[in-house]
Amino acid sequence: MEQGLRLLIQLVLEFSPVIVSLIQKRTEESLATTNYQFPQVIQEVAQIINSKINTNNSSTGFEQEKFLQQQLAVYHRETQLQITKQERDTALKLPEVHKILDSWPLRLYPSQILEFHNSHGRTPLKIFLAPPQVHFDQFDHRNEGASEIELMLAEGLREFVNKYYSFQSPIRPTELLAGAWDSKRFHSESSIKALFGALKTEPILILESENDGDFLNFRIAYWGLGQEKYYYKTIARLPYKEIIQEYAQNRALEWKKIRDELLSLGEDLEEINQLGRDNVYNLAILEKLQKWQDKGIDISKLSLQYQVNHQDFEKLCQVLITCHCLVAAWVADAYHLVHYDVPPLLPELLPSMLKDALDLQSLQAIVTGYKQVYQALEKERRYWIPELALQLAQSLSHLPDRTWAQEQIEYSIYTWLELRQVCPQEFTSPLEAMQSAIKIEDEEYIHKLKDYFTAVGDSQNLGDVEKLLNAIAHFKYKRTLESPNLGYTLYGHSDKVTSVAISPDGEILVSGCADKTINLWNLNTGNLIRTLTGDLGEVSSVAVSPDGNFLAVGSCEHPKSNVQIWHLKTGKLLHTLLGHQKPVNVVAISPDGQILASGSNKIKIWHLHKGDRICTLWHSSAVHAVAISPDASILASGSADSKIRLWNPRTGDPLRTLNGHDREIKSIAMSPDGQLLFSGSADTTIKIWHLITGKLLYTLTGHTDEVKSLAVSPDGQTLFSGSADTTIKTWRIATGELLQTLTGHSGIVTSVALSPDGKFLASGSSDKSIRLWQIFGH
Repeated sequence: MEQGLRLLIQLVLEFSPVIVSLIQKRTEESLATTNYQFPQVIQEVAQIINSKINTNNSSTGFEQEKFLQQQLAVYHRETQLQITKQERDTALKLPEVHKILDSWPLRLYPSQILEFHNSHGRTPLKIFLAPPQVHFDQFDHRNEGASEIELMLAEGLREFVNKYYSFQSPIRPTELLAGAWDSKRFHSESSIKALFGALKTEPILILESENDGDFLNFRIAYWGLGQEKYYYKTIARLPYKEIIQEYAQNRALEWKKIRDELLSLGEDLEEINQLGRDNVYNLAILEKLQKWQDKGIDISKLSLQYQVNHQDFEKLCQVLITCHCLVAAWVADAYHLVHYDVPPLLPELLPSMLKDALDLQSLQAIVTGYKQVYQALEKERRYWIPELALQLAQSLSHLPDRTWAQEQIEYSIYTWLELRQVCPQEFTSPLEAMQSAIKIEDEEYIHKLKDYFTAVGDSQNLGDVEKLLNAIAHFKYKRTLESPNLGYTLYGHSDKVTSVAISPDGEILVSGCADKTINLWNLNTGNLIRTLTGDLGEVSSVAVSPDGNFLAVGSCEHPKSNVQIWHLKTGKLLHTLLGHQKPVNVVAISPDGQILASGSNKIKIWHLHKGDRICTLWHSSAVHAVAISPDASILASGSADSKIRLWNPRTGDPLRTLNGHDREIKSIAMSPDGQLLFSGSADTTIKIWHLITGKLLYTLTGHTDEVKSLAVSPDGQTLFSGSADTTIKTWRIATGELLQTLTGHSGIVTSVALSPDGKFLASGSSDKSIRLWQIFGH
């Protein structure tokens, strides 16, 4: 294992500056690249986000700064992915691609590598294995040697990658393409250059071993997303013949112990030697060398060869497997950290992989390598450094010497304090300094600190961390006192309540029901004002216009599938809009009050006041959710095909398709400033998207069934979600934190709506009731 450790240290020393240089170059260039002209709207978004990050606005708060910084980081990464996709498509079309196949070093075609990705949205790191050509005469007649090394090496690396860096993993997807290297024909610089020319859009690591006399030259080639040059270097020379001879020698010494024990039992020496086979020969060499050495002869000048067997060969393969696994893990960690903010995993694996071989010198090299990468990330993603450094400290906490873990803990805490502009010198300890800036949103980080200090047995700091957790518990208690309380419950429908809406003046609550009625309630008293009936069919959705004059109603009962427009105050039917051939699942009125959208398997856009149709938007599956941006320039629709589509509602032109959910989209909402889009799905998750760029920012998990309805607070800070799991959850949008879960409904929560002042939340359910929750603190 010593050889593997030396190789890893050499890799860290050589490769860390390469990663640092890549991060610095990417940070400097950001979106100001001269090679590509980005659309004006993308440049404007980047400028807006950058300006918000650079503005020292104390009201924004740490969480908002972190959220905005993540938006920018996600946007930068996604922009780079767009660039690589363009390059990938171009590479596939170039005539030169066909010409390079004559000197192509892989058994796979470029198209087979370029077109295959996993399903989690992250580009996996691809690993190719270029095995060594090692021959031993005594193995050739048994078809062993080079081919067996390749098989054993591939199997060992495969087992490691599948266990810790699986291609199916949503966190660190890594794809090992063993057996793809045509090692009999190509090697070294020419093959790497050919691969980079066609595959530079794909992050690739090549582990290459080349026979050089008594040594194996171990090289790696690497390039990540957006790199203009590849890294290719020999990082170690492994004396493989010396290693295998050493194993044969150790085996002979072990045999000597067994031989002596058998002789002490009176066994015949000749019979024992027959059992020993090549160990007898090797032991004779050892004893002869020892005799000569005792006589003062310099045995280093002698070149006696031990007889090696399959056991020695397998041990050599284990050394090579360990070397390859260590290097693959470090590079994979660096790739996923730089491109996807994923903390490194290798520090946790090192003790089990290297056992007693891990010393302070090697540990220092490894930790220093990670810290160099973290420091390079500080300018671009400083808000993530506390979590990354803490994770590394936890990985090192089990070691007897806590020096390196303690250094990472201090780095984590002091960065945390610096981000919150707290001066630790004004307090007796860094943890005491944290008391002045702690928030509920820091609970997960503080719990990880607690886990660390528990693991290392630091009782003093553990006590200070408990004080931090107590402070957070107090803040949460105060928030509970200001959290939504049930005001009252309304009964009056004879079937499931399918949709609720509140008038802009906050006076009227509208509820639509599967019992083919619409009830209008006094929001303040809970009294029923009137019931609208008629040729409605089963009501699926209701919406109130911004001026409070119009009520739009969608019917999902075929063949009565239609949209009706009523005068809200008088209860008079104004228009019946026909044209849908399938159930109308949703209706939405634009914030400017000019247009109405209704969704079935198509979306029809209508003039709200006149009732005439503007255009039709074509979907291939049932549309369950529609939302329109504040300026009415974008309409978002979610359908049963798990896709979200963005449209220009006035022209019907498609703008973009958002992919990310695994199942049907059930609900959509937009933030009041028109920057964010929220989607709820049958996959139980809520996703937050940047509306203009279409980039996924957050995925909220917590519901255990379909997310049926979403509502955003007027200040754009809080999201409310109703689910088929019978609960309503409230979320802090800036951080994705789950604030509270409201329970009380006994059936599916089908719809939620907020009053314009944000003081009341109405919820409709399949339990036939409507609940009104009072939200304090507004």
